[in-house]
Amino acid sequence: MRLVTIRTPDGTRAGRVDGDTVVLLDAPDAVAALDNPGETGDQIAFADADLAPVVPRPSKIICLGLNYKSHIEEMGAELPKHPTLFSKFAAALCGARDPIPIPESSNAVDWEGELAFVIGRAVRNASADEARAAIGAYTICNDVSMRDWQWRTSEWLQGKTWERSTPLGPALVTPDEVDHAADLLLRCEVDGEVMQETRTSDLLFKPVDIITYVSTIVTLEPGDVFSTGTPGGVGAGMKPPRFLQPGQVVRTTIEGLGELVNECVKGAEG
Repeated sequence: MRLVTIRTPDGTRAGRVDGDTVVLLDAPDAVAALDNPGETGDQIAFADADLAPVVPRPSKIICLGLNYKSHIEEMGAELPKHPTLFSKFAAALCGARDPIPIPESSNAVDWEGELAFVIGRAVRNASADEARAAIGAYTICNDVSMRDWQWRTSEWLQGKTWERSTPLGPALVTPDEVDHAADLLLRCEVDGEVMQETRTSDLLFKPVDIITYVSTIVTLEPGDVFSTGTPGGVGAGMKPPRFLQPGQVVRTTIEGLGELVNECVKGAEG
């Protein structure tokens, strides 16, 4: 099953993707529809859907850094013994076709194509089997990062959670559709140039590992979002570094999950 969250004049609505069509559901967003789709019968073309962040207001957005060997090497870091965790605020999210604001306050806006997953059932102190069963769906994230702000201190938050900077979507895809995202092709392009390309099988810490680790710390709840880290090929790792500019288009695809297509625009600070 593939579920989207679309914007309507009355707020957000969930929809089920059937080929080129979205069937509207009696639920406010894709997470709410995972357990109870509740069809209404109304339909719109997928191409015309105004896609909101597929999880509009998650209570937690937990991200991983340094989770692909290729990215660790380009950053000159050591292989981590434990997951490197940071978080984002819900206000950082934007939709799969929304523009990405390039703020005047940052000269180093970077792309990070990532596999994301969403918790479908509450879990705490999860075993591996419980962790696997807790995954409600997979999706795509681009963890757009303001490197000059990220590296001001050893804490990354200030470079990772700029408003409307993080595309999430286009759909929640249930695990049965993609074999738990075990070996999917991930690619990120800027203006058609391939910057990142890897397979999700190269993740150091897999989704099950991440859930067992984080659920030791806190109860994970339905709708919590995890973004699993980016592979090599980010702009900061290039010589010389390359960063996003207004007018450029970032396209992030994962086999079986769809694509994010986001134009960079000159953005206000708010």
